[in-house]
Amino acid sequence: MDVKQLKAIVTGGASGLGLAVARRVAAEGGRVALLDVQEAAGAAAVAELGGAATFVKCDVTDEAGVNAAVAAAHAWLGGLNLAVNCAGVIGAGRLLGRDGPMAGSFFAKVVQINLIGTLLVDKACAALMQHESPNAEGERGLIVHTSSVAAYEGQVGQIAYSATKAGVVGMVLPMARELARFGIRVMAIAPGIFETPMAGGMTDELRASLSAQVPFPPRLGRPEEFADLVLAIARNSMLNGETIRLDGAIRMQPK
Repeated sequence: MDVKQLKAIVTGGASGLGLAVARRVAAEGGRVALLDVQEAAGAAAVAELGGAATFVKCDVTDEAGVNAAVAAAHAWLGGLNLAVNCAGVIGAGRLLGRDGPMAGSFFAKVVQINLIGTLLVDKACAALMQHESPNAEGERGLIVHTSSVAAYEGQVGQIAYSATKAGVVGMVLPMARELARFGIRVMAIAPGIFETPMAGGMTDELRASLSAQVPFPPRLGRPEEFADLVLAIARNSMLNGETIRLDGAIRMQPK
């Protein structure tokens, strides 16, 4: 895929990993639509990126809203060949917490945002990508999920989060197989611990402790490194139906 011709939708695009992806797409000469619920942050991101970007308010849990937002983004982009799902929440909570067992509604909310929200965006984007003009290899688009190392080594308190991140991994291969006839690839990235707004509340001591657990490089990941991998996946058409860990070889401990 020619990254200079990217027409991308990025959910959670107003901050963190999503904003880093948007910046890289714009820097390469592509166009990007930021789908997010954060209107002020979205406006700031568009001001930074200029004519290469637009913002569309979107709650990924609202199916009709997702369909409308993706349609609006598609019209502004003049097509669609990349969708990157970065919208999500941590959803930390123990099965048996201090105030009693986890509420089913809490678990359902995390699933609704992280897992079902990803699916809603996927299907809306794929429905439009299938009609794009293919490149010389017959490729029409790429869908990227954001998973987490918690999909494999979930820690205490990550039951809901880990379940959803494993879920977005589980969708990748069957979706890639189904969409292959349209020339649409599907991939996932499983980041380790990254410097994002989700990690913004860490104390210096906690950040240092987590950094020391990463074999190499002994630090937290940078959003730009996540964006680099998205662009590398876009460039390499043989990458399909797989999840790539981006974690400095960390393997999370139980706590």
